[in-house]
Amino acid sequence: MEMTIIHGQAHKGSGWHMTRSIAKALDDGNAIIHEFSLPVDADKFCIGCYNCILRGCEFCPHRDRIQPIVQAMESSDIIIMDSPTYCMEMSGALKSFFDHLGYMWISHRPNKAMFRKVGIVVSTAAGAGARGVTKSMARQLFWMGVPKVYRLSMNVSAAKWEDVTDKVRAEIDERISAIAGKARGSVNTAKPGLKQKVLFNMIARMHRGNTWNPVDRNHWESMGWLDKAKPWNAS
Repeated sequence: MEMTIIHGQAHKGSGWHMTRSIAKALDDGNAIIHEFSLPVDADKFCIGCYNCILRGCEFCPHRDRIQPIVQAMESSDIIIMDSPTYCMEMSGALKSFFDHLGYMWISHRPNKAMFRKVGIVVSTAAGAGARGVTKSMARQLFWMGVPKVYRLSMNVSAAKWEDVTDKVRAEIDERISAIAGKARGSVNTAKPGLKQKVLFNMIARMHRGNTWNPVDRNHWESMGWLDKAKPWNAS
């Protein structure tokens, strides 16, 4: 099994520990794990230049930071992401990372490999908001074609992992065990559901008449998706 872990913050808080525990529960002793902690330096935040969408991802000014993570995601069976809950949302670093991947959305140039991935998204909060954050993170992966995403949100009632009570940790362990089991069973079997397939087919029809972005249209045409080919079918 191959996994990519993406931490949406630089510090090792509750979410970091939970994500590490999930990876440990999934690891059979032979797992290949790629792990990234997103930068917090503001000069690496997405600047909305549209180069990735209109010209290609190789024209992103931050491609040296972003593409190694994308390549790890492409080769992995499971993608695990975590973010603390900041002001009822994901961290700015993680949101910026997702902004960098806008070109990979189904509406632009989805990566065929993503339609066979399993995602796990994790968020913690000292109070409320973690559930909304995991919903937002799962939405991003859905639009990149990931067919199965498991969500783990926890109100840990503590600002630091060291202050999380034994009772809460026991609940965390139980939920991690359940999610790890489900995720393991979804590897190599996950396929898009009806909503994702309908969305894909609608956008395919749109790209047949696409005269506004040849980079996007050429991608769909080269994949055979403007005809009958589908990214989730074996080729």
